[in-house]
Amino acid sequence: MDKPTTIRTKKWQVAPVAPPNLFSELSKYSPTVVQLLYNRGINTLADADNFIQGIYVPSANPFQLADMDKAVERITQAIDNDEVIVVYGDFDADGVTSTVLLIQALRGLGVDRRNARPYIPNRVDEGYGLNIEALSKLKEEQNASLVISVDCGIRSVAEVEHANAIGLDMIITDHHSLGPELPPATAVINPKRPNSDYPETMLAGVGIAFKLAQALRKALPERANFTDESLLDLVAIGTVADLAPLLGENRKLVNDGLKVLNSSKRPGIEALTKVARIKGTRITTETIGFGIGPRINAAGRLESAYTAARLLNANNQIDGNRFAHELNELNQKRQQITSDLSAKAETLVEEDAPIIIAADESFLSGVVGLVASRLADKHYRPAIVIEKGDVESRGSCRSIAEFHITDALDEVADILVRHGGHAQAAGFTICNEHLPQFIERMTAIAHEKLDGLDLFPTIAVDAELDLNDIDQALFNHLKALEPTGVGNPPPIFVSRNVEVIHHRAVGQDKSHLQMRLTSPEAIGGTHKSFPAIAFRMGEWAYFLPQYIDIVYTLSENHWNGRTEIQLMVQDLKPAQV
Repeated sequence: MDKPTTIRTKKWQVAPVAPPNLFSELSKYSPTVVQLLYNRGINTLADADNFIQGIYVPSANPFQLADMDKAVERITQAIDNDEVIVVYGDFDADGVTSTVLLIQALRGLGVDRRNARPYIPNRVDEGYGLNIEALSKLKEEQNASLVISVDCGIRSVAEVEHANAIGLDMIITDHHSLGPELPPATAVINPKRPNSDYPETMLAGVGIAFKLAQALRKALPERANFTDESLLDLVAIGTVADLAPLLGENRKLVNDGLKVLNSSKRPGIEALTKVARIKGTRITTETIGFGIGPRINAAGRLESAYTAARLLNANNQIDGNRFAHELNELNQKRQQITSDLSAKAETLVEEDAPIIIAADESFLSGVVGLVASRLADKHYRPAIVIEKGDVESRGSCRSIAEFHITDALDEVADILVRHGGHAQAAGFTICNEHLPQFIERMTAIAHEKLDGLDLFPTIAVDAELDLNDIDQALFNHLKALEPTGVGNPPPIFVSRNVEVIHHRAVGQDKSHLQMRLTSPEAIGGTHKSFPAIAFRMGEWAYFLPQYIDIVYTLSENHWNGRTEIQLMVQDLKPAQV
């Protein structure tokens, strides 16, 4: 059977072999680990030791962040005067963990529950970020005098001006890209500010909230009834779920946070790992990225993010179990809706357009980002999915390495109500009357940036391995690189001329490919074989040749009391012989 045209393999870019002298200098590490360190820009023994041991060299004094002193001064004043302080968060995992973290820190400083209040906007009714109506209600109905944003607000100039006008002081903490001007708040804490001396510019929103909590504890040691360690589990969850790069201080924070998660789990997290059927006893970045994070996100996507906040804040197993089951059910619902709407969005894709823009009344704001991500991954083009409302519409964007989506939105900011994000992910609100112009201008920008480029997804491969080289010792060596994630990805290998012992399509819709693979070369008369899974490659099951080349990562498969190394196949091709 001929290979269907729907399957699109990727470019495999294998890293050059490290220089011989580096293998000598780093001889205390295995050759494979040396190659992996070299691929990550580490080429001295000192840097290698610091990376492996998780040592963060630059100073991490929170007061190096611009305006941190102003923020601490204003919060101290609010505490002294028994003012109502509202922590205004976001509905994703980064925003929820940021909100819970800062509320716990404030209460750990002796602030009464009535005076330290969380506020997380509703994704459907209010949309992302600060909004004028919510700020007015916080002032009028809750008698708030200070609002601290977490994971949002850096582009909310008009909203902060409104807050100032009604006598509501604002402290902005955010990690998103800066706009043309900063909001006129009492303090604006963002490590991306040009006048910020803080060495780590890529903190997640929860990382910045943690820095504020640290600064408050340092400034008010006699009042602080919490430790940095007690908050680090939240930092790990939010940082990994928000896909912040796991380099520099982020790597240190996540590594320390994982230790907390694995030593004394919050009741809600413990319950969530059980309902998610997370195998093994060790929480990892993979556990967060594929098990915990999506379920926390599901609350804000479909209903109220407060359910996720209550799970993280639960102090007993009964509440933890209740909220965990709610989140698990919401996540299952989210998965089905995402699948259905992705199929709908595919019917709106114009094959020759440089950017995918799909708008429809049936799209839900809680899943448009997931749908956009699927479109961008499948077609390797920037994708924008828009939920059309009666008057305004909300869009979510996912992009490719060659196209900075937030810069593109900046170019059409004159027709947007609000927007913000990063290089490869962003969101916006727009009046419906401007939608045709938006589509026309964004398409023109995409033509300008992308025409003439060879757009093809690429997998960066760390090294070539023979399957016979894979054993438990190698797997244990690779653990030294953890925590892995964005910026420090799980090691990716290529093996060629691998023999397929057997295979089958698996999953409810037979969309995944399960295999047993072996090297044709025997060692000591025996052939090593490994289980392998290739997600969303089920179509290969109908025409898979006997010998293939594969790109993969390594994981452990726990089944029936046995643990076996498993190949997580990222791409495959017929063997090139």
